[in-house]
Formats: sequence, C-alpha cells, structure tokens
Amino acid sequence: MTDDATQARREAAMRELAEARDSHQKREDLSRGRRGLLIVNTGKGKGKTTAALGLMLRAHGRGLKVRMFQFLKHEKAKFGEHRTLDLLGIPYEGLGDGFTWRSRDLENSASLAAHGWELAKAAIQSGEYDLIVLDEFTYALKYGWVPWPDVEATLKARDPKLHVVITGRDALPELVALADTVSEIQPVKHAYEAGIGAQPGIEH
Repeated sequence: MTDDATQARREAAMRELAEARDSHQKREDLSRGRRGLLIVNTGKGKGKTTAALGLMLRAHGRGLKVRMFQFLKHEKAKFGEHRTLDLLGIPYEGLGDGFTWRSRDLENSASLAAHGWELAKAAIQSGEYDLIVLDEFTYALKYGWVPWPDVEATLKARDPKLHVVITGRDALPELVALADTVSEIQPVKHAYEAGIGAQPGIEH
C-alpha cells in the first residue's frame, strides 16, 4: 500500500524524468579513448578513501594495472581493504606512522611523507601503471612535507593515459585547479556523533 506522500513524490518524479529524457541531447564534442584523469576526493566527510578503493576495484576489473600509496597508514597496517588488495594481488604501500595527531615525532612523519612521495613519484614516472592512488596525500601537501611545485611538475609530465587519484581533507587550491574531477564530501551525520565507535569492515 502506498501512502499519499509517496504517491505524490512518484508522480512528480515521473514527470521530471520524462522531461529530462525528452530534452536530453548527447554531446558531440566528447573526446574518445582513454585520457588520464587527475581525480581529487576531498572534504570533511567519510568516504574519500572508500571512493578511491572503489575506483581501484573498477579499474582492476577492466584489466588496468593499479597501485596505492597511503601517506598516513603505517606499513604493517592490515585493515579490511589491505586484506582484499592482497587477495586481488594489487600492490599498496603504507608510508606513514599512523595518524598524524598521535605522532610523537612529527619530524619523522614529515620525513616519511617525503620518502613516500619519492616512491610514488617513481611509480608515476615508470609508465608501468594505469591508475595510481595517493591516499591521504593532501596532508603531506598541506603541512609542507612535500613541495607542491615538484608534485605539480610530476603530474603534468606523467603519461597522458595515467589516472591519478588523490584523497584527503583540505586539498590545496592549486591541486583543485589542476584536477580534472574534484569531489568534496561533506558530513551530514556520522555514527560517531551518537557515540558509536568505528566498525570493522566499515571504518577499517
């Protein structure tokens, strides 16, 4: 049984969908073939890394060679995503020392980020990959641990078919300007606010 509000919503939606269908025209100026995209997932909401992992899964399913560099998680981290990547044979590196707000040696955190960038940069320049994810890399840029001019030059000089995904809060305006696609994920509600802790398989 359908209530009156649902029925009214359905009728309005059907009219809008029909109008959208009838007015739709396919763009004729769209490029064909693969072009490497620079994609940025930023904002304060949950889901930035999750979205990047989804892209990795999609790309892997299409036969693309993918790799992930994680700039905050440490090398021994074995969260749910790492276990799945292991099963799929997708390479990844944990380059950080955990969460920066818990770090007892921020200079070491900065050194780890700088070293991690050199590894990621080499992978970008290698020509071996179709998609590379720089997870939580915005923090390394925001804190000045990695110089933006070097990152910008590397991204601009990469293979034109290489996709690069960068995640994390507070993306630099320069990065946003350079990117092809930027998604800003903003929180509406989060279970943590209701006193519900991180859930295995959801947060980690």
